[in-house]
Amino acid sequence: MSIEVKVPVLPESVSDATIASWHKKVGDAVKRDENLVDLETDKVVLEVPSPVDGVLKEIKHQAGDTVNSQQVIAILEEGAAAPAPAPAAKEEPKAAAAPAPAKAEAPQAGKGMDELSPAGRRVATEEHIDPSKVAGTGRDGRVTKEDLVNYGKGGAAPAPAAAPPARPTPGARPEERVPMTRMRARIAERLMQSKNSIAMLTSFNEVNLAEVVKMRKSLGEQFQKTHGIKLGFMSFFVKATAEALKRHPIINASVDGNDIIYHGYQDISIAVSTDKGLVTPVLRDVQDMSFADIEKGIADYAKKARDGKLSLEDLQGGTFTITNGGTFGSLLSTPIVNPPQSAILGMHTIKERAIVENGLVQAAPMMYIAISYDHRIIDGKDAVLFLVDIKDQLENPQRMLLGL
Repeated sequence: MSIEVKVPVLPESVSDATIASWHKKVGDAVKRDENLVDLETDKVVLEVPSPVDGVLKEIKHQAGDTVNSQQVIAILEEGAAAPAPAPAAKEEPKAAAAPAPAKAEAPQAGKGMDELSPAGRRVATEEHIDPSKVAGTGRDGRVTKEDLVNYGKGGAAPAPAAAPPARPTPGARPEERVPMTRMRARIAERLMQSKNSIAMLTSFNEVNLAEVVKMRKSLGEQFQKTHGIKLGFMSFFVKATAEALKRHPIINASVDGNDIIYHGYQDISIAVSTDKGLVTPVLRDVQDMSFADIEKGIADYAKKARDGKLSLEDLQGGTFTITNGGTFGSLLSTPIVNPPQSAILGMHTIKERAIVENGLVQAAPMMYIAISYDHRIIDGKDAVLFLVDIKDQLENPQRMLLGL
C-alpha cells in the first residue's frame, strides 16, 4: 500500500519551507518514526518522520526545493522490504584487466554536509557523495559544488594553476558566494525591522554580584543534590527580571498599531546561540517558576538547540527577552529589541574590578547590564527604574525570595 509523506502543517507565521537534506534514498528500507528529511523554515529545522515501516518508493522534491504545508514530498510502500542485492554471476576466467584508476585521495578533508551550500548539498545527496572525502578548494578549505561535481565524475578537485616560474604571483585570494540560510535571512529581516520601526534607546548600569556568588557557593551543592540541576547565574537574572516586570508593567508591554498591550504574565525569551544562528525559546509563566524550574527549563532548551530539536511552539510568543553576551566575553553591548516586544535585557561578562564601598576600595565581581527599549511607549525613567530594580535584587538576593 502506497503512503504519502507530506510537509507538516506549518503555523500561520511560516509560509513555506526548504528541503535541507534527505536522509534516505529511493529503495531504502525505513522504520516507523525514522527521520526521512529535514525541512528548513525561517525559524527552525523540522524533521519529517516516516509514518510506517516500509520502503521509500519515490522522492518528489529534492534538496533545495521550496515546499508548502501539507504538500506531498515522497511516497512510501508500506510493509515492503528493501530489494536484496542480486547474486554475482559466475564468470569465465579472463585475463586480468588493468585496475580502474582510484579517485585521488584528498590532500585535505573537506567540511561536512552542514558546511555545504544548498546547491552543494543537493549534489552530495543526489550523487551519494560523502563531503568529508572531497578535497575543498573554497575558502578555508570548504567544499564547493564544483568540487563535488568533479569528484562524482571520478576526478579529484582541480588543483590551483601553477604560477609561471619567471613571474611569481602574490598569495591566492579565494572567495565563495553562498546564499543565506532561511533562518539567517529571517534573523536579518527581523533585525532590520527592529531598527527601522522602533525608536530604540539603551540605558546601562552595573551590578555587584558578590552576594549571588556567595549564595551559589554556599548553597550550590545542596541545590544540585535536591533538584538535580546546577544553580547558575541565569536563574537569578530571570527571577529578578520577572519580579521587576511585575512592578514595571510597561516594560512587559507591546505595541499593536496605536494600542499598547499590557501582558499580565511574564513569558521570557532566552537568547540561545546555535550553529545556524540566534534563537529565542520562551520560558512561559516565569512569575510562577522556582529557581529550579528556571534552571531546568533553560537546560532543556539549550540541549534542544544543540540537537536541532527546538519546535516552532518553543520559539513563539514571549513578552521580554534576556540575552547573555557574557558567555562569549562581551564586556558591554547594546542589545536589539525583539519585536513585537518592547524591551530586552543584556547581560555581560563578570569581571573582578576595584570599587569603593563604605569608603574602602575593594575587589568585587562586577557586571555591566543594559536595557534597550522602545522609546515610543517606554520613557527613560521607567527603563532606568526597571534596571535599578534588577540591580537591587541581585545585590540583595533575599529581596527576590521575599518578593520585595
